[in-house]
Amino acid sequence: MGFIEIVIIGIGLAMDAFAVSICKGLSTRKLQLKHAFICGGYFGLFQGLMPLIGYFLGIQFKSKIESIDHWIAFILLSLIGLNMIKEAFGDEECCDPDFSFKAMLPLAVATSIDALAIGVTFAFLNVNIFFAVLIIAITTLIISMAGVKIGHVFGSRYKSKAEIAGGVILILMGLKILLEHLGIFIL
Repeated sequence: MGFIEIVIIGIGLAMDAFAVSICKGLSTRKLQLKHAFICGGYFGLFQGLMPLIGYFLGIQFKSKIESIDHWIAFILLSLIGLNMIKEAFGDEECCDPDFSFKAMLPLAVATSIDALAIGVTFAFLNVNIFFAVLIIAITTLIISMAGVKIGHVFGSRYKSKAEIAGGVILILMGLKILLEHLGIFIL
């Protein structure tokens, strides 16, 4: 898996954090630069940490399921993507202007659970995990910081569109992995 594919996966994973960041920006009366750094920092850190944990968990099972690893990658990415799309059409979440550790930690964990599964997938695909984690963390940091500003300026107009886009990206990446492994598609 190359740089571009990891960036694309990073963008897809960052869409949940982006949606929450939009919500945080929307709820903030007087936006300060520190708000963007707090969101970006929490979400970037956890989006980077979770794939690392998933990778080391996945390595434990790799030899037992190598013959079907491409199917597992496809199924995990598709399920995560479909769930993101489903969430985009769900009830609107309440926006809370609290940027404290107590408020941000659960949000960072909740938005990065998908990244744990991606880490398991990376173990099956022999990805340089430290490079991938760095790219995903930086991508999420930047996108989340932008989300706070966008939410503050434009409101919740882009929240569900971001979740749909993220879901579609992850499904397409899963399909690409499957088709490449089956020898049907090579890019």
